[in-house]
Amino acid sequence: MNISIRSLLLAILLSTGFISFKSSEKSLDVINVEGGIVSGTENATRDIHIFKGIPFAAPPVGPLRWKEPQPVVPWKGVRACTSFGPSPMQNKPVPFSMWSEEFLIPKEPISEDCLYLNVWTGAKSAKEKRPVLVWIYGGGFASGGSAVPIYDGEAMAKKGIVFVSINYRVGIFGFFAHPELTRESGRNASGNYGLLDQLSALRWVQHYIASFGGDPHNVTIAGQSAGSFSVNALVASPLGKNLFQKAIGESGASFTNPMTTLAKAEKEGSGIAQTLKASSLADLRNIPAEELQKKTTPFRGLIVDGYVLPASIASIFAEGRDNHVSLLTGWNENEGLVFGPIKTAENFQREASEKYRTDAKTFLGFYPAATDSEASVSQYNLSRDMIFGVQNYTWANYQSNQGSIVYVYRFTHRVPGVGAAARYGAFHTGEVPYAYDNLKFVNRPWAAADSELAGIMSAYWANFARTGNPNGKGLPEWPSYNTREKMIMILDITPGAKKLPDEASLDFLASKMTGH
Repeated sequence: MNISIRSLLLAILLSTGFISFKSSEKSLDVINVEGGIVSGTENATRDIHIFKGIPFAAPPVGPLRWKEPQPVVPWKGVRACTSFGPSPMQNKPVPFSMWSEEFLIPKEPISEDCLYLNVWTGAKSAKEKRPVLVWIYGGGFASGGSAVPIYDGEAMAKKGIVFVSINYRVGIFGFFAHPELTRESGRNASGNYGLLDQLSALRWVQHYIASFGGDPHNVTIAGQSAGSFSVNALVASPLGKNLFQKAIGESGASFTNPMTTLAKAEKEGSGIAQTLKASSLADLRNIPAEELQKKTTPFRGLIVDGYVLPASIASIFAEGRDNHVSLLTGWNENEGLVFGPIKTAENFQREASEKYRTDAKTFLGFYPAATDSEASVSQYNLSRDMIFGVQNYTWANYQSNQGSIVYVYRFTHRVPGVGAAARYGAFHTGEVPYAYDNLKFVNRPWAAADSELAGIMSAYWANFARTGNPNGKGLPEWPSYNTREKMIMILDITPGAKKLPDEASLDFLASKMTGH
């Protein structure tokens, strides 16, 4: 049936009383959420209900730019939620390096009006209480969106999970502080609008996911890269209390690098306003989104704003003020991101001597540089460990020492590719299609072994979302992590548990990066 005709008939039946909210709640054909009634679609096998583009907040445009998410604007009749809402405002997606178009948002629509979420559920009625997984995308806090093909939720829904993917503001729209914004906020804070969007979506889940057959008391937040940094921040934030019980962090956390203070972010924001010749917030809010995107740097990040993040994430965890949750976390073997030219062995050794002085020999033992080729490999491994390894390792240690249940992985499988794409190995984001059983969305020469690994990993992820323990029948045993034994799961063609292989180098880097 034509979707618009179907929606019209549903609206007529609802208005005349032939379909009551109670009966629709049982069938999941139409569901009452904030703002009104929504309908969705079904997958090809008709065992999964799919709702795309459900608004969870008002469009953050005009006077709502750089505001906390506001209540949804109501609509009349049945809203057909059958396609993704616009991706958040960002530069046009262009494939680069190892990231082909399947890892990027669609070319359109892209808009400042972006606060929408999506739900996949296999529940037959609202009486079911299925575990919920809320996916938060990566993109360096400057790009990304829930419509990326590898974030599809159907496969996880077939495993009994209610899968929710959400949008949040990125770039200058999501992470911009300014003294005037701080004053008008009523919170004495500004800057973390992207995190506030995520929190708003999580509150929406608490209020409405039961109508989709989900259990609001069994929620896992999951993310990769900036999404994992976000998950880490949400676990640290007092505003995240009682919104979730478990966390999955894939390649990202904030423990050893200094975080941006509100004062510094406000100063930067004032400088941006001057550059844009904007003398007031009204001027800034009147600048067209495309112009604002074009004239400002794309990278932004988390801010210790005193509200969402009352202190640095490291200090919040060190003081035990985080939201104690079960944790599944890890990183990939080949996800070092080197910015700038590769150093020669001679230059790498010299810089090591200057930076680490009496510890330079120890450092070069972990990251050797006898030849230029060896130095190149060490630079990528060092980048991997500093940006991701140390962060997720430290996160696991903190939560384990608090008594939380923790599972740690290392994804080492070389993702297949053709031509230049074959050289990237277990690259940054490469694990995502495996973890959510979405290899079919990526155009690569998959083998049967890849499908088997995707089946194992997605079962681990689904089991963890269900019970806080990834183990299950027929799966290789994944031991829980503790700071004494430091056992992790190596995710490769033949997954298996082993002691963290680079504990010593990670401990060395962590001590140097934190000063203790």
